[in-house]
Amino acid sequence: MNATGTPTVAWELLDGGVKGVAKKYSQDRGTALTTADGRAVVLTVADGHGSRAHFRSDLGARWAVEAFTSCARVYAREVVRRGDDAANWPRLLAEARTLPQQVVHAWRRRVLMQEANSPAHGGHGTPPGGAPEADLAVYGSTLVGAVLTERLLICWQLGDGDIVLVDDDGTTHMPFYTGPDMGDETESLCEPEAWRKARLHWQPLTGGPPPGVLLSTDGLSKSFADHEGFLAFATGVRAGAASHGVAAVQAQLPDWLGHAAKYSGDDATLAGAFPVPGPGAARPQPHPHIDTH
Repeated sequence: MNATGTPTVAWELLDGGVKGVAKKYSQDRGTALTTADGRAVVLTVADGHGSRAHFRSDLGARWAVEAFTSCARVYAREVVRRGDDAANWPRLLAEARTLPQQVVHAWRRRVLMQEANSPAHGGHGTPPGGAPEADLAVYGSTLVGAVLTERLLICWQLGDGDIVLVDDDGTTHMPFYTGPDMGDETESLCEPEAWRKARLHWQPLTGGPPPGVLLSTDGLSKSFADHEGFLAFATGVRAGAASHGVAAVQAQLPDWLGHAAKYSGDDATLAGAFPVPGPGAARPQPHPHIDTH
């Protein structure tokens, strides 16, 4: 924001998804949207587990995206309202740490409503106190989300999936990357007190907009032969958006994701946002960031 209080950043959004080549329908969901009068972005992707034990996970992923979007929009408005003053950052960080619990509770309420009306395993309604934990497993899903403003970038992750930050010069950073995925097991919204396993990345930004941000389900990264190939893809998306415009990249996205789904065999979903600096906007200077559990 400049000295007159006018926002110096607009946002261009990217989103899309395709089903795995051998799948009847996609278990992924995702969305990218602006909020707070265009001054903040909410991104999220969710990947339903899709196995026989998780046979309603497409619904679980849909409700994960809906729950995160609802909670994150409220939080994003607070970040816009109070985030320009660094004195408010500790409180906003504390609120960011509580958001996963809000999301899990909202997701669980939606699942239990479904169970009350149409139990996954049949039967004659839901026992007192709600469905047992075992019933939640059929809706199991991962969740990755982010809120972006001019001054702050906040990301959350529960389970697998990827977040890539791409600077103007093509430099990439993955806040939660710890090495190659060695198996199919993942943390899930369906686990008891799942919010305790959510990871948080908090990154204040000064002097300009944040980097481009890409969120994707693991079906995208698994389609590449190695980690460097995936990062090159992310850099290429940012470069394509800069040189040809986000609309051109959006038009190509189904083909790119389709190739990914062919090679990984899995659903592939992506949501992204690119800052568009206004006249005279300075290049962002990243603050030390915080990655927490």
